[in-house]
Amino acid sequence: MAITTQYVITHKGVEKLVTTDKKEADQYDKMLDAADNLANYIYAKGIKLEDSVVEELTIMLSKNKDKISKIFKGATAESVLEDESAEVVKLQANG
Repeated sequence: MAITTQYVITHKGVEKLVTTDKKEADQYDKMLDAADNLANYIYAKGIKLEDSVVEELTIMLSKNKDKISKIFKGATAESVLEDESAEVVKLQANG
């Protein structure tokens, strides 16, 4: 019999990720924490959005923080999106 350790990440009472990889679980948990902090910042600035929109937006921003930081450093959205497309094509070619 094999014993497998699973890490279950829940966010606001909803199961978001189940994995056997501790590093992946820690990274995902950290990303969700960053998303929560971004949501708090957005609300504190008085921006009125539906909670579901804020959650989707902040999770997307958190997942893509490295790419978004390129935009803050002067890259265009188009160049960042092109790089993403090239990464997908490369992954599909290797798959």
